[in-house]
Amino acid sequence: MKILVTGGAGFIGSHLADKLIEQGHQVVIVDNLSTGRKENLNPKAKFYELDIASLELSNLFKIEKPEAVFHLAAQIDVRKSVADPVEDARTNILGSLNLLENCKKFNIKKIIFISTGGAIYGDADIVPTPETHPALPVSPYGVAKLSIEKYLNYYYQIFGLNYTVLRLANIYGPRQDPLGEAGVVAIFCNKLLKNEQPIIYGDGKQTRDYVFVEDVVNAGILALKQDKIGIFNVGTEKETSVNELFQKLTEVMDLKIEPIYKPSRTGEQQRSCLDYSKIKKELGWEAKYSLEQGLSKTIKWGKHNEY
Repeated sequence: MKILVTGGAGFIGSHLADKLIEQGHQVVIVDNLSTGRKENLNPKAKFYELDIASLELSNLFKIEKPEAVFHLAAQIDVRKSVADPVEDARTNILGSLNLLENCKKFNIKKIIFISTGGAIYGDADIVPTPETHPALPVSPYGVAKLSIEKYLNYYYQIFGLNYTVLRLANIYGPRQDPLGEAGVVAIFCNKLLKNEQPIIYGDGKQTRDYVFVEDVVNAGILALKQDKIGIFNVGTEKETSVNELFQKLTEVMDLKIEPIYKPSRTGEQQRSCLDYSKIKKELGWEAKYSLEQGLSKTIKWGKHNEY
């Protein structure tokens, strides 16, 4: 099958492209390289340096004729979305709509959209949080992701465009950018590998649900293979505090480094953990990597690659 991967030079997108190629699919990647990196690109993929909001996207569909689309291209920094909601919407809403219009026009069989769990549910009163929980995002980034989920339902109901939404927990692994605000595992690993003290904001008791990138890729592959319409959480149902994460990393790396604590940041979520029972039941997915296993693989990669 010929598959288009938007954001395929990024952290998750590049791992997904690798897996699709390994399974014998033809892969076309679209990425504007604003956060994606050329060194992440699989040489067997066809690459277009292009913004998803560009009118040139239509020519790509015309030339390449993809059958399915994985949509990962996005402005991914929650704080940037708060600082500039208009720019966030240009990429995450208008860019996505441009993509959906082309999916409709060129009769794409299926689109799989990578959404967010934490930013959509916020500080939920049910933890682990199921897909049925009210979605009341408190950042433009979360609002944009939820908007595209609603648009996907519209394109399905009116035009028959099949879709699957994957709401991801906190994803970590090789190739994650440690220089942005997202990706605490990458940020900590980068500091620790340099024998520097990482910063923990607040008391470190805030929790997240950490999922290794290979497990996320497997969820995407299952979504592609199966004809399931709807929204699925991708998480582990395990809460890990920032303090616990730091401790696990120093144990795996055998380091005696203490973190620096700074005041908590405004609006930071205290708890985030996803109920994955729906995707387990309907797609047969669950995480294969424990946090310790995933951290070991991530650190091993970090020792031999520049973050």
